[in-house]
Amino acid sequence: MSLLDRRTLLFAPLALAACGFQPVYGPGGAGSALQNRVLVDEPDDRDGYLLTREIEERLGRGAPARFGLALNIATTQEGLAIDAEGNTTRFNLLGAVDYVLRDLTSGQIVTSGTVDSFTGYSATGTTVATLASAQDAQERLMRILADQILARLYTAQIPA
Repeated sequence: MSLLDRRTLLFAPLALAACGFQPVYGPGGAGSALQNRVLVDEPDDRDGYLLTREIEERLGRGAPARFGLALNIATTQEGLAIDAEGNTTRFNLLGAVDYVLRDLTSGQIVTSGTVDSFTGYSATGTTVATLASAQDAQERLMRILADQILARLYTAQIPA
């Protein structure tokens, strides 16, 4: 007999509703409360541009913005693998972002926090290949950080 039967599937939505589960893009969900209503502060470097681009692709641009999102990005690079000649052949790119979502009408902070992650890249090819790998790692890191920020924003209590 299967552990998962039809009765379980029928009662699962009731159990989720009882625990306060609410779909992100459902009526009154955080996704619809933030969609096209968040203005990300202007970026001042490549990391900021990439992170802002990722967030705006998912949330849209705040045409009449209700919320402002401030981002403070810190990245570091560390060598991981060193060959017999002393050359570093693999790098980790570490990133952390402090974010603050504020209500633009009242100036109140809605939510804030910090997310962090890392990516790696190889430096064993030509100079051009290494540069391309580093830029790709930077883009991947900003995408990961944007995903984490959005997950936190979606779970925050956003005023209607």
